[in-house]
Amino acid sequence: MSLTKKIDFAIIIGVNNANPNGDPLNGNRPRTNYENHGEISDVCLKRKLRNRLLDSGEAILVQSDDYKNDDCRSIKERYDRIAKSFPKEMSSEIRANEACKTWIDVRTFGQVFAGVDDVNASIAVRGPVSIQSAFSVEPVDVTSMQITKSVNLVTNKKDPTAKSGDTMGQKHRVDHGVYVTFGSINTQLAEKTGFTDEDAEKLKNAMIHMFENDESSARPAGSMEVLSVIWWTHTDKTLSSAKVHRSLTVNADGSYTLDSLDGIRTEELEGV
Repeated sequence: MSLTKKIDFAIIIGVNNANPNGDPLNGNRPRTNYENHGEISDVCLKRKLRNRLLDSGEAILVQSDDYKNDDCRSIKERYDRIAKSFPKEMSSEIRANEACKTWIDVRTFGQVFAGVDDVNASIAVRGPVSIQSAFSVEPVDVTSMQITKSVNLVTNKKDPTAKSGDTMGQKHRVDHGVYVTFGSINTQLAEKTGFTDEDAEKLKNAMIHMFENDESSARPAGSMEVLSVIWWTHTDKTLSSAKVHRSLTVNADGSYTLDSLDGIRTEELEGV
């Protein structure tokens, strides 16, 4: 059975001396908007959720090359493993349904199979889960430091003892910040993709564990954490997501207050 009730959610994220989401067009500096509020893109957040679902044994279509559990190097390769058994006369709608059954991230976030299916030019799946970019509660301070590698990438032919230009670089970090993202799960779209109440529980658990196994030189272990997940389930009536999201006020220290809403069941979960 597909999702029975509309769900809204919020994730409160703590950042300490880490680069939560570097901007490749700006020297990999942490993303900020014009008001200097830190930003983590929705694509980055979905990547982490996919990774945590993969860790828990779920089948994931969109896997990154550096974090995958098979030998496929593209979405097409992964898709072809199920599509090779499809008869050519199978409709694009049925092919989309098969993709939703196979991969939890397809039935969760949706997917456009443009140029992937050898029979259909494009297959589009509209997922029930939408998630916004996360923004910091207050403006963030970005610290940059000059770094030097201890060894050249290649030997300097003119002087093997000399340092080459590639040994110099920079690292950037957000000293401290509390970020908040909001999202929603739509029951009508869940019915189309087969997203269930059980899938919603799996997604909720992935949110709580979002930064486990996510360490890197830019995000050292312990530098990023999920402080809280707020999970609103619409019961007696369906309210607008904007109204539900406005009921949460997050403070600069990560604490928050919630306005009560009629017809909404609220779960407050602490990060791990």
